[in-house]
Amino acid sequence: MSISKEILDKIALSRREYQLIVERLGREPSEVELGMFGSLWSEHCGYKHSKALLKHLPLGGQRVMVRPGEENAGVVDIGDGLVLVMKIESHNHPSAIEPYQGAATGVGGIVRDIFTMGARPIALLNSLRFGPLSDLHNRYLFGGVVGGIASYGNCLGIPDMGGEVFFADCYSANPLVNALCLGVAEGKNLVKARAYGEGNLLMLVGADTGRDGLHGASGLASRTFEEERELRPTVQVGNPFLEKLLIEACLELAETDWIAGMQDLGAAGLTSAAVESAARGKGGIEIDVLKVPRREKGMTPYEVMLSESQERMLVIVKKGYQDKVRAVFDHWELHSDVIGQVTVDGLARIKEGEKVVAEVPMNLLTSPPLYRRRVKKPRWLDELQSFNVTSVPDLSPREVGPVLLRLLASPNIASRHSVYRQYDHQVGDNAVVLPGNDAAVLRLKGTKKAISLTTDGNGRYCYLNPYVSGAITVAEAARNSACSGAQPLAITDCLNLGNPERDDIYYQLKECIAGMARACRKLRIPVISGNVSLYNETRDEAIYPTPVVGMVGLIEDVTRHCASGFKEEGDLVFLLGDNRTVDSSLGGSEYLELVHSLVKGSPSIDLDLEKRLHRCCLEAIKRGIINSAHDCSEGGLAVSLAESCLLGGLGFNSRSWNLEGRLDAALFGEAQSRIVVSVAPKLAAKLEAIASKWQVPVRKLGVVGGGRFIIEGYIDLSLEEAREVWWGGLEKYQ
Repeated sequence: MSISKEILDKIALSRREYQLIVERLGREPSEVELGMFGSLWSEHCGYKHSKALLKHLPLGGQRVMVRPGEENAGVVDIGDGLVLVMKIESHNHPSAIEPYQGAATGVGGIVRDIFTMGARPIALLNSLRFGPLSDLHNRYLFGGVVGGIASYGNCLGIPDMGGEVFFADCYSANPLVNALCLGVAEGKNLVKARAYGEGNLLMLVGADTGRDGLHGASGLASRTFEEERELRPTVQVGNPFLEKLLIEACLELAETDWIAGMQDLGAAGLTSAAVESAARGKGGIEIDVLKVPRREKGMTPYEVMLSESQERMLVIVKKGYQDKVRAVFDHWELHSDVIGQVTVDGLARIKEGEKVVAEVPMNLLTSPPLYRRRVKKPRWLDELQSFNVTSVPDLSPREVGPVLLRLLASPNIASRHSVYRQYDHQVGDNAVVLPGNDAAVLRLKGTKKAISLTTDGNGRYCYLNPYVSGAITVAEAARNSACSGAQPLAITDCLNLGNPERDDIYYQLKECIAGMARACRKLRIPVISGNVSLYNETRDEAIYPTPVVGMVGLIEDVTRHCASGFKEEGDLVFLLGDNRTVDSSLGGSEYLELVHSLVKGSPSIDLDLEKRLHRCCLEAIKRGIINSAHDCSEGGLAVSLAESCLLGGLGFNSRSWNLEGRLDAALFGEAQSRIVVSVAPKLAAKLEAIASKWQVPVRKLGVVGGGRFIIEGYIDLSLEEAREVWWGGLEKYQ
């Protein structure tokens, strides 16, 4: 076994894994076989360190149509013959190298996952992380990523409904770019990503194949990022106009019975698309690489099979229908070629003309070794969690107003309008609630229904307590859905962490998944799809463990939706949920880091209260009692109240609110399970009755109106002053 460490590092295989390949094959693998194993056994494709843990997530449900991992994306039934198709994926390392193309091709890839299944993409969201924008390189990454997302999505004509952006030092070398796409389809037209039926044809359609993206799955997404120059050739280049043609052609084919399956070419290119499709169909494949159209001369079979050139689809065409399928692609001016066929021998056979360059049993390629490790809680985590908030001074009443302005100006809280305005969120004319609210809301044309979409995650929380943070991430997404008036249906998740071969990182991964699983079961929300992005670290410096949840919710009557901003002068403002002042709520808060430069403490959540809170809020919205609803998250209660003022253009006045305990904890602590709502005075009693029914604490805070934000004795700011810092907090860096 004379293979070099350099080659193994290039394809992210260990010496032991190579030996396992030899043992299973009974011989040394060929060059092409080794490349295929490297890609399919990579962390990105094979989930070696996470698959055993992910099995703990609740994956089924009454509305769930497809189990995660069986197809390209998750599917939920929403009635009337319609299904929603949803998935989120990461494009982190490519975006660190080439931010514009890395983010753009991330959007292109997630969109292909949706229309591959016969669903029309109707919305995009994202979840982004960067280092502080005071750094020039971080500003370059931020501008490039936002520009790439905007350009690709806008060219496709798919509304980008926003998402979230967060900044922290640990993301400086490793920005996170998580892209979500949601589509809608008639259930009867769903297409599976399966290659079956002996003699059915493998047709490749779209862009010609080049050398871009080589080792993207194994080298770029499955090991730590050390040198930018060594990985730059692995970043793909996208063509959204070609992808738009692919969307229309593939959706047209989905309405026929001419195809057996369809699969996009993403990570690991043709290798992953063909092998995984055949494995799902329990068959085999035979491909002749000479039939693959190329845009570069001298490409080897290895390069053809592992290229990650964008805008390519593999269509499994039923025997005898190839001319009809090709005619559809011709109509859309798309080049298509038959490159192979489905077999029943269970082998992945790759040929170059008559020469066989790879021949491997399918089950070997798709059965990487799975690692599950026994790890203990890191000692350094005990020290962070034992933080005593009394070690920092409380605020005096005169300090509260200036601190609120600092928080509103913080890039982690300030308005994201400078990002959203680059996205076309009005295309398609389905937007009901626009970006900037707790959740975006889109109507489903031809029905009375609407859907809500949100992405949520807090890496700082997860760094301090991965188990609790996993639960909070799910709960906050569900809370945001409830604030929009939507019943949470399902989540798609993206788990972004460092090197899982390190004990502390594996501990974070294990605990985070366990916390998410607990919240999903308590709130009865299934996980329908997702992605794990590991090895997000540079020179042994890992990012915060960052679980991101994308959640879709259903509104049966679109007229019964809700937004975050105050609506009517004279409305009464109430706090639903946990109204205690708890010092520990400062743990992991934006306030604690901004004012005291500390990331310490431990967040907490009461999932029983959280569940009752969602039901209380949803009932009040459905009955038309609540005029606005906004969850409390980063910045705490004072920031949430101020945001409702700024989003609605109306002031707030509280003259009888007795603050208890520490001022900083009462106003800026980030306790969970809280929603700020506004109601007409005549409906206040009905709100209190609903809160009593669900055993949810309710507390009157003040009255909507005027042009100032007032908490008597502590804060008295004009909305103009607050808006100036909030509106420009992020924009000043662009």
